[in-house]
Amino acid sequence: MIRSMTARGRGLAHTARRRLRPSMLPILQTAAAAVAAYYLADLLLPSNSPTFASIAAVICLGATYGHRPQRAFELIGGVLLGIVIGDLLLLVIDTGPLQLGLLVVLAMTAAVLIRGGELFTNEAAISAILLVSLAPAGGGFSADRLLEGLVGGAVALVVASLLFPPHPVAHVGSAAQHLVGTLARTLRQIADALAEADPAHAEQALASARALDADVVALQSALEVAAETARLAPPHRARRAHIETLSRYQETMPQIDFAVRNTRVLARNSLRYTRNKLPAPDGLPEALHELVGAVYALGAQYERPERATELRRLALGGAMRATEIFEREPDLAVTEIVGQVRSVAVDLVRAADVLTGPRPDGLTPGDLGTRPTEELLVQLPS
Repeated sequence: MIRSMTARGRGLAHTARRRLRPSMLPILQTAAAAVAAYYLADLLLPSNSPTFASIAAVICLGATYGHRPQRAFELIGGVLLGIVIGDLLLLVIDTGPLQLGLLVVLAMTAAVLIRGGELFTNEAAISAILLVSLAPAGGGFSADRLLEGLVGGAVALVVASLLFPPHPVAHVGSAAQHLVGTLARTLRQIADALAEADPAHAEQALASARALDADVVALQSALEVAAETARLAPPHRARRAHIETLSRYQETMPQIDFAVRNTRVLARNSLRYTRNKLPAPDGLPEALHELVGAVYALGAQYERPERATELRRLALGGAMRATEIFEREPDLAVTEIVGQVRSVAVDLVRAADVLTGPRPDGLTPGDLGTRPTEELLVQLPS
């Protein structure tokens, strides 16, 4: 009994450490920003207790991690608008539950009228509620609280963008690997659905393929954030390397997007095929499994460019296997699936060639982007 409880306690402690480890640095940075904002506001302003500077710093710092600077500025604007609305409300009405409801209406209405975004509008209401809840009764309007909000927001931007900026490549790499992994799992689902002639499994694959769009958007957003972070970082050799790495990710985005779109069409065609309860032609699931390997090779190629040879071999093998199936069974439904298998293979090869630069056969990434799929497949090295 005691051993069981001890083992369980150790397991809980291990789980807690694992959950806290990636969040401890942001937590400590947020606490440091709150303290710095308080002391800075206390130094610059006549306020006795500049609590709103700390509140603004905490709120704004939470928005700046992993987001573009304009989103941080939008949130700071919402905080300041809420402070102004709350201060003005204190001049004409007392505080209470109904007054808080009116305050939310006024703050959000003002935010919408000046065309603020969702983040801006919500923060305007939240900041106004905090101010009215914490401000002393009969305090009236005070410019100090507005200045405290500015100090807190400025401290948050300095901490997040200059002192402790997020690693510009790590976030992009994580988003890219998540997309690669999800794309590979989707292709495997399609292969399994065809092998089992299972429409339910094919529907799940189609749902996964449609969800890939969100992963593409997340990667694009991560690239935008990382590019701005790299530009704001002090000039040194590491920044140049970060910008070059981000450029490689950015150049592969069109082909990855095409691969995702073609996978979605492939999933839809496969669902239509499985609804007829027809067994997949011999070799078709294997062709898709080769594409799965090619996708994983693409993910590894960002760190190891030499994996391009493996990617071409797998992608070409899957495409050629699919072509052989078409020549053996020129069925319309099979033709639709084969066409998408070949298209995904070419998308992956084009992405790989962007990462590796000039090819042995003299083709450039620009040539690969304009040549027809049939011609490209014939010229791919084995």
